[in-house]
Amino acid sequence: MAEQKNILSEIKDGILYLTINRESKLNALSYKILEELNNIFNEVNDNKSIRGVIITGAGDKAFVAGADINEISELNEVNARKFAEFGQEVFQNIESCHKPVIAVINGYALGGGCELAIACHMRVATENAKMGQPEVNLGIIPGYGGTQRLTHLIGRTKATEMLMTADMIDAPEAMRLGMLNYMEPTKELALARAEAILSKIMKKAPLSIGMIIDCVNAVYDSAGNGYQIEANSFARCVKSEDYREGTKAFLEKREPNFKGE
Repeated sequence: MAEQKNILSEIKDGILYLTINRESKLNALSYKILEELNNIFNEVNDNKSIRGVIITGAGDKAFVAGADINEISELNEVNARKFAEFGQEVFQNIESCHKPVIAVINGYALGGGCELAIACHMRVATENAKMGQPEVNLGIIPGYGGTQRLTHLIGRTKATEMLMTADMIDAPEAMRLGMLNYMEPTKELALARAEAILSKIMKKAPLSIGMIIDCVNAVYDSAGNGYQIEANSFARCVKSEDYREGTKAFLEKREPNFKGE
């Protein structure tokens, strides 16, 4: 994994830990951070030492408290479109990653931070977490896919309210709306919960996990046929050595030894 300036990374027991490291700026997303995230996720799928990813923010106050306002204040119409399209590309790269990605939300996840969190496959938050899309307070709207993913995640009615009012919601409300998988009292416990989820997933067939991600993402792709993608993915699984190992292990009443082949 190439070294990055603004994101701390460590691979441990098959998990890639990524920490957005701008604590003094509440881990605000700069263009450089987006570039670094993109570079990292361009490597993740092909790195066999990585079986899952956890993304969090440095410190306890913020996961990511939004985009870098200094950068946003300098945008014009032309480069704003490119800025948004690049952010969408990065978050699509995360969403389509064939390794499970869990956001551990410690504190504020606002604006671009909320968009980053909901681009991940799952979310575990601390009890002090706050989530929201406050862009209308700046005279703009979410640009990294927030209007689309938030609507898919919690439904049109509540998403429209959150996007228009710019209201933040706390962790219990985010749980109620289905934005979170789990809520824990502290960051340490939230990390432990994410690790436990990944530990369970990493015992399964890696190719199947990647196919699950493709199929679930297809639900929200109006240009694709999710049922056909599911059938094609099922067929690809049956071609794999993991399929043969999994069925053989079941019949032999033993734990399978999946190799991602």
